[in-house]
Amino acid sequence: MPQLIAANWKMNGRLDWVDKVGELAALTGEAVCERLICPPHPLVGAMARAAQGSGIAIGAQDCSEHEAGAHTGETEAALLAALGARYVILGHSERRTGGETDDRVKAKAERAVGSGLRPLVCVGESLAEREAGTAIPVVEAQLSGSLPQQGDYDIAYEPVWAIGTGRTATARDVAEMHAAIRRHVGVGPRILYGGSVKPDNAALLLGVPEVGGALVGGASLEMESFAQIVHAAKAD
Repeated sequence: MPQLIAANWKMNGRLDWVDKVGELAALTGEAVCERLICPPHPLVGAMARAAQGSGIAIGAQDCSEHEAGAHTGETEAALLAALGARYVILGHSERRTGGETDDRVKAKAERAVGSGLRPLVCVGESLAEREAGTAIPVVEAQLSGSLPQQGDYDIAYEPVWAIGTGRTATARDVAEMHAAIRRHVGVGPRILYGGSVKPDNAALLLGVPEVGGALVGGASLEMESFAQIVHAAKAD
């Protein structure tokens, strides 16, 4: 399976950012990896239409665990799929820090799978947990509690202490954790690395064994820098 290079735009974007799909397509051509952009929800439909025929997938940054109904402010997975989303990021550290539990992430992942979306389930430890030597048990517990029982999904390992801080896990850190995740989940899902991935460290990180791609935050907002990360991806 090709590496997945995923852009998480978080709460960034304007209506004219739809044009970034064409910009990325022009900059990356026939990429050896799979390219994914996850914009804020209001842009999903327009970006999915703009991405048709480009080979670029569009995803969402979250979905509800509920079906349509009285859930003010939430977004149904089936609606996102109908708009053209193919993936959905779930359990991102920013949401976990805000109180999202493993049980809720799992419920969302199962709802997403049932609606035709492929979940990208995020896991990762805090700095305190890493310094205490419990990083691997913490991540294993998140995996056990967060992954769907059935269906296809991918995983993103994002050390919380390396997101937006300028710090990046070493290749050895990444190799150790990705190997532990692979032992835990077995064959199947890709295991992306997410944590201050930038053009200048992408090739190193993407070359680590069991790294199946990258979840990119700030460096994905400008297509020139995101394209450099796409070009650093490895062929099958």
